Amino acid sequence: MRVLIASALVIVADQFSKYWIKQNYVLHSTQEVIGNYFKITYVENPGVAFGISVGKYLPFITLISVFAILLVVYYLYQERHKSLEIRLGLALILGGAIGNMIDRCLMIIMPASYSGVVDFIDVGFNHYRWYIFNVADSAVTIGIVLIMIHSLLNQKNTVSASS
Repeated sequence: MRVLIASALVIVADQFSKYWIKQNYVLHSTQEVIGNYFKITYVENPGVAFGISVGKYLPFITLISVFAILLVVYYLYQERHKSLEIRLGLALILGGAIGNMIDRCLMIIMPASYSGVVDFIDVGFNHYRWYIFNVADSAVTIGIVLIMIHSLLNQKNTVSASS
């Protein structure tokens, strides 16, 4: 399944970028890249999406992540002969999920060195900012959008054909 190359590229890009950020930035530091619209802001998210705290439940959340990853792998296998958009979307979701899961596992194994998932992509305008995210989050989002676009176009074609 060649789309798994996309998963591998996401994992490598995600882990490399997080390592680079940790080596070159101080926690909570910000550097403008394109004015106030795009910044690099190094934060560590000890919770899940949007900074939702999980506290002592991190091992349980990590286990749920493993289950979700296995579910995506299963679904990807089921779709192996179907639409490239679906397979690529699932591959991006898989790579992103693994990238963030690696950080969560490191938080459990080496809590002194890893206090959260490394996030650093900061977009917005003045004080209107989106949540700071990373390459893995971007891959998951793009994967979901690909699947949604495919589903919407496929639904539209199905409705047109049945009319």
